[in-house]
Amino acid sequence: MAKALAWCVLLFVPLARALPSSKGEMRVYEKRDSAPRNFAASGAMPADHVINLRLGLAQSNFPGLEKALYEVSTPGRLQYGQHLSKAEVEEFIRPSSETISAVNDWLASHGLTATPLSPAGDWLAVNVTVDQANSILDAQYTNFTHVDTGRQAIRTLSYSLPASLDGHVTFMHPTTAFPRSTVRHDVLYPRSFNTGADQSATNTSSCASAITPACLQAMYNIPSTPATQPTNQLAVTGFVEQYANEADLEMFLETYRPDLPASTNFTVQTINGGQNPQSQTQAGSEADLDVQYTLGVASGVPTVFISVGTAVDEVDGFMDLANTLAAAENPPYVVTTSYGYGENDFPFSMATALCSAYAQLGARGISVLFASGDEGVCGDQGTSCSNFGATFPSSCPYVTAVGATMGASPNRALRRVEPYVAGLGTQYTGKYNATGRAFPDVASAGEQIQIVYRGELAATAGTSASSPIFASVVALLNDELVAAGKAPLGFLNPWLYANPGAFNDITTGNNPGCFTNGFSAKEGWDPVTGLGTPNYTKLRTAAGL
Repeated sequence: MAKALAWCVLLFVPLARALPSSKGEMRVYEKRDSAPRNFAASGAMPADHVINLRLGLAQSNFPGLEKALYEVSTPGRLQYGQHLSKAEVEEFIRPSSETISAVNDWLASHGLTATPLSPAGDWLAVNVTVDQANSILDAQYTNFTHVDTGRQAIRTLSYSLPASLDGHVTFMHPTTAFPRSTVRHDVLYPRSFNTGADQSATNTSSCASAITPACLQAMYNIPSTPATQPTNQLAVTGFVEQYANEADLEMFLETYRPDLPASTNFTVQTINGGQNPQSQTQAGSEADLDVQYTLGVASGVPTVFISVGTAVDEVDGFMDLANTLAAAENPPYVVTTSYGYGENDFPFSMATALCSAYAQLGARGISVLFASGDEGVCGDQGTSCSNFGATFPSSCPYVTAVGATMGASPNRALRRVEPYVAGLGTQYTGKYNATGRAFPDVASAGEQIQIVYRGELAATAGTSASSPIFASVVALLNDELVAAGKAPLGFLNPWLYANPGAFNDITTGNNPGCFTNGFSAKEGWDPVTGLGTPNYTKLRTAAGL
């Protein structure tokens, strides 16, 4: 029996948002007592410094969108597989005329005009000076510097909005959300790697110590037959100047997938000033891993590498990626992301807005997958944590968390999760949210993954390997579905939890952290490996193929 990896598997604990308190006609919308650890105030900003302020507007009918999402994503429902069009999704989330007028009137009263960021107009952007921002938001924007890395961030520890905007504005950024506080992190930054052995393309005798595409094909019954459908696109996202190197991919495929055409490659899409330079010294271990284990596993599936730049920080990168996908007339069917934030660093208002964006993508038939983290139950908090933590966006209930993660657990997922939570009894009481979103949903191999990095054979590990692997399985299933004239899988979770028998159940292993052994893998769903690892043959049957 395979042993579960000790990656981070947590329960979603919502971030605290300040309760509105009156201050004349202004109300405190969000606040924090202090900057995150290792960020220190380093001086006031010049009054004329310009901030690109992003605003979220209340959506007209998100409950209706959520209902539609589950109707088209849950096996057995009459509308299963009948995904919504772009226009139908926008109709649900377009702000009301009252909301649009209230926000525009407020901005106009300060001589400001916003531009839409999202297709439905529920996200806006406006350029303001520090002096203007401090005045209209009753804020105190300050320059903060990370004491270890020197990274700077212009932030305020609190901001207020007029009472007249209650129920109209859902978030603002940049305000109280800070950039990642560390350079080395379980998901957002590349991990260290070890030199890997030269495994032959078809050798599966060493899979216990070195994972290759051939190992994955053998372990999970993944076919090597090339996909045939050009519309079935798989997207790999890249952040924090992680660049996917074509020469590394070529060497990887020559070594581990020589059966694929020599011309096999990815296309590139850039957002927010993103790039993908091909100097070998600029190759990113995370980006290399992600493209090698999509193109190397999802044989023949058209793959696009989306390089996301940062106008402010990684947060706006997540926003702009979601909006770009929402605006696309023909978006990818599968999107995999190996980056994330600790929930404690991510304001609840912004998490809610991004989570809504992922629900919109799911309703259109897009499978959104995130790696869930590698640091055991401690999450992003460091080893001295007292309560368990989670990683966002993998904790959003409208994405599929690969490797380990837990927002509200709806429908069939709740029935799969309840036995495990009940079995814990009083163990870890108070350390996690027992009624939150259970994660991970699924798992795949994540240790001793063989890659090519900067022209050298190497090995890496983590759930950031697991997500592209599972995404490749989904992409291959979609190829067969589209070829048969059927809809792609879309939002996966209701279908996954309806078919627990289509997974290889992992029953040993745990995910230690916070001075505990963490959770243990058991029969059925568990917060270490979710439902288990994929069995392509059984998933194919579950998909009606």
